[in-house]
Amino acid sequence: MADRLLDVCGLKCPMPILRTKKALAAMASGEVLEILVTDPAAREDFAAFARQTGHVLLHVQDGDAQWAIYLRCK
Repeated sequence: MADRLLDVCGLKCPMPILRTKKALAAMASGEVLEILVTDPAAREDFAAFARQTGHVLLHVQDGDAQWAIYLRCK
């Protein structure tokens, strides 16, 4: 599953992306980061972030008020 967990629940963009960038910078290539978010725009924001940076968007797990986004570090 995930190598690290980042909880950014309650934060609005761009904060989840900025905190994700910082977390990924401290990770090794191939490691997986699980990001917990509550911002409805996060799904699209993280898809664009992955396309722009080369990290791999593995999965988005939908919840009622929270989503889990899985990114593989490039």
